[in-house]
This record gives sequence, structure tokens and C-alpha cells, in this order.
Amino acid sequence: MSTHLMPTYARQPINFVRGDGSYLYTADGTAYLDALTGIAVCGLGHCHPAITAAIQAQASELVHTSNLFEVSWQEKAADLLCQAAGMEQVFFANSGAEANECALKLARAYAHKQGKRRAKVIVMDNAFHGRTLLTVSATANPKARAGFYTLDEDFIRVPFGDAAAVATHSADADVCAVLVEPIQGEGGLHTPADDYLEQLAQICHDNDWLLMLDEVQTGNGRTGKYFAYQHSSITPDVLTTAKGLGNGFPVGACMVNGKAVGLFGAGSHGSTYGGTPLASRVVCAVYETLNDSIMQNAITQGDKIRAAVIYTFGDHGIHARGRGMMIGFAMPDTIDLTKAVDLARDEYRLIINVTGGNVIRLLPALTLSDADTQALIDKLCALIGKLIDAAQPSM
Repeated sequence: MSTHLMPTYARQPINFVRGDGSYLYTADGTAYLDALTGIAVCGLGHCHPAITAAIQAQASELVHTSNLFEVSWQEKAADLLCQAAGMEQVFFANSGAEANECALKLARAYAHKQGKRRAKVIVMDNAFHGRTLLTVSATANPKARAGFYTLDEDFIRVPFGDAAAVATHSADADVCAVLVEPIQGEGGLHTPADDYLEQLAQICHDNDWLLMLDEVQTGNGRTGKYFAYQHSSITPDVLTTAKGLGNGFPVGACMVNGKAVGLFGAGSHGSTYGGTPLASRVVCAVYETLNDSIMQNAITQGDKIRAAVIYTFGDHGIHARGRGMMIGFAMPDTIDLTKAVDLARDEYRLIINVTGGNVIRLLPALTLSDADTQALIDKLCALIGKLIDAAQPSM
């Protein structure tokens, strides 16, 4: 292990050298069922042939020119992505944090256009929007924020899922936008009522605020629609995404619609690597691969996993969260999840995550087969059963 890396990650004691579909492999060939997919990144599975082919082909032709010039693949990616999202324009970045930083700059530009004294954005309890200084200020996680002199005066925090709490700030002349995840990822897979986004959209319309959706994790088919807000009837003013956008290749996007169009001009924002020919061709390949059948599979297999766990353990106080292949199981406080990730990995060869303190989080490939779904259910139920047994008082 290198001693020259900054210790910014609590790394697990394992190294994967190869990936194929829903499986990761160590150097000795041991296979692990990956129910995390790089934290919702490899939605089409590891090393999908179409994505691999696009990377190989473009890497042999042209990797980078800069945004001083026209980039044909970037223009095509913009057309396809806006078509998928129902948005008008897109700015390409390199990550979800950068996409959200772009959104927050747009909010400030919008506030300036309106003549507001200070731009304030309403954000949610348990939210996670990134680790740049501005996005970590919008984030709720104390561990991510501690020690960084966060810009808290620029944000108003309200309970997630409570549209009425947002509306109470209608009289604040400095508010210019609402930033929200349709389903909270890092915060614990909190899933709001079906009409939550419609309520927020109406509040934003009534107050002439921007509705900005962070779909870094929920986008690109993860919930069974190309974007999670498409389960509702609304279209946001600003939409961000990343993770599954490149199926493992680093790329992010911030899209605008309606009153958010025209806030940026030449020089307002930029990125040296944003929308390179290589990154943009990968975005196109993901779009061309991510069809309705795959997104329906995400719903079908995700529902199977939730149903199997609740059928087996529902009487133990376990509750399912999420939608599609964004799956969470909220565990009762009596069950200790401290070693759950290690136990899943070492005993069951299953890669999972624990988030929000008490939620087992699964983010499997959208392409998960029936056989692999059953294997995941078997491994997960064995794991949960062992955790429950460990929580029982000794006789």
C-alpha cells in the first residue's frame, strides 16, 4: 500500500483487477457479486462491450482538443442528453460535484439578474451534493463539512419530503432556488411522496425560483426512468447528473431549461476537460445502449430484491426504500451494521454499502440477470439473517 496517497479514503482491504457485468475479480480470480457498481456508476455493468468499444475507438482517434474549438461528439452528446431529459442546453463537466457547482453558480447568476441582495438556495436535511466548498456547504453530512468553514449563510436547510417547509420561506426576498435530490442517495435512500416534486415545482413557480434537481445518482436509468423526475409530471429548470452518465468514465453534466437558459455566456463558466471528444463519445454510447428494456429490467429486478427481503424479514422491523435499482433497507437500531460491509464481502462475496447510519444500500447494475438477482437475494438474506442472529440477546 502506497504511503504517498493522501489518506482521504477509508479503503477496504481488497483490490479488484478485472470487472465483467455484475462481477468484480481479484488477482487470484475470486469473483464478487457487485451490488454497488462503483457507487451507482457502472449502471450497464463493468466493461460493457459497447462502452469499451467507444473508448477504444475514440482513444485511437482524438482524446482532447479543448473547448476553444468545436467538438462534434460533444454537440451530439448534448443533443442526445437534452432529448432524454427534455431540457434545452447542457454544460459538460467531469463529475457530479462539478455539475452541482455549475448549478449553484447558475442560481447566483439568476439571483443577480433578479437584483437580489444575496443568493440563498433552499436545500434538504440529509442531502449530499458534493465536496467542493460550495457543494459541501449544500451537503448535510457533518463528516463532509467539518473543518472547512462552510458557506452556510448561502443556504437554508429544511426537512426532505416536506414541501410545506419550503413554502414557509416564500417571504425571504433572497431565496432564488431549491436544490433537491428526487431520492436521497448518500443520506439514506429517503424516498418522498409521489407528488413531492410537483409540490416543489408549484412553489418555485409561485415564487419565481429555480427548481434544481440533483440527479447525479438517480439519473441515467437508475430508478427505471432515464431521470427520476420523469416518474412525475414536472420538468426542472436545472438538472445535474454524472455517475452512470459515463458508465465508469468520468463525466458530468448540468442542463438548463426555461428561465435558466441564457444565464451563462462566453466566459461565465468553463472546464478544461469538460466534454472532451473521448468523454462525449462515451456519453453517446451510454445513451445508445440504455434502452427501455434495460430500464424496465431495473424496475423488475429491483422490485424482486425488495420483495424478497421484506417477505423474509419484514417482521423484524426492516423497511425498503428507493426505486428501481436504487435500493435501501432501513434496519432497526438493534441491528449493528458496523461490520456489515466486511461480512458481506468476506463471507458472502457480495459488495454492498451502508449509508445514513442504518441503511444497507444496493446499487446493482441495471442489466442484472434473473440468475444474478437470485444470487444477490440469497447472499443478502444470508447476511441479514446473520446480522439479526448477532443482535439477539445471549441466553
